[in-house]
Amino acid sequence: MPRRENRRFEALLAEGTTVPTDGWDFSWFEGRATEQRPSWGYAVSLADRLAGATAALDVQTGGGEVLHFALGRAEKAPLVTAVTEGWPPNVAKATALLRPRGTVVVAVPEDAPLPFADGAFDLVSSRHPVTPHWTEIARVLEPGGTYFAQHVGPNSVFELVEYFLGPQPGPSRSTRHPDRERAGAEAAGLEIVDLRAERLRIEFHDIAAVVHFLRKVIWMVPDFTAEAYDDRLRTLHEKIEADGPFVAYSTRHLVEARKPHHR
Repeated sequence: MPRRENRRFEALLAEGTTVPTDGWDFSWFEGRATEQRPSWGYAVSLADRLAGATAALDVQTGGGEVLHFALGRAEKAPLVTAVTEGWPPNVAKATALLRPRGTVVVAVPEDAPLPFADGAFDLVSSRHPVTPHWTEIARVLEPGGTYFAQHVGPNSVFELVEYFLGPQPGPSRSTRHPDRERAGAEAAGLEIVDLRAERLRIEFHDIAAVVHFLRKVIWMVPDFTAEAYDDRLRTLHEKIEADGPFVAYSTRHLVEARKPHHR
């Protein structure tokens, strides 16, 4: 790599490795990466559902940004709103953002039972949960209640994942496949009302965006550090500089499920 390009690589690498990664605010990526958005407009649709809810729970809320937006847009807020989050930096961020709105923020590990009574909520939501715990979701929903969520689909951004890790299992084997999630929801006693999937284009315009993304979305390349993948990062930097943005595709699906009334 020529000296000038090496200096540019090192500067971009330093930037990507020092940007804070807490919360789910992706505004830093503006001008550095783009992602096509799903056609259904999850946050706006969530606002409509919040306006009709009495008690709402947002599971694995991250930094609370999506719920905060939806509550601000809703015509009226639920009487009770609570969220769960498992990562301490996000718990702190969600508390600062949502507590002024009267939302209760509860620190709960992602794989732990939800610390709420049976039938406590008529709306449960989640944007990009690590794993949807269908049995727990069904338990805390009241009869007739709704689960409304946007999930990450199978093999999302795998063009980037496979660049670093090599070939990965096909989407049909993924626990994130919509068919498997439908089966999990129905096994927990929920009825699927709507299930839609889309494949969306992502472009990374520089190596700093790649590094920050992999630091922020840690399950993509679980052992990622810039030091461990220095050679691959340098090669990818050269490719982006020569050929333009690195293109990958995310997968998302909208899930709406309802808990039946007692028969």
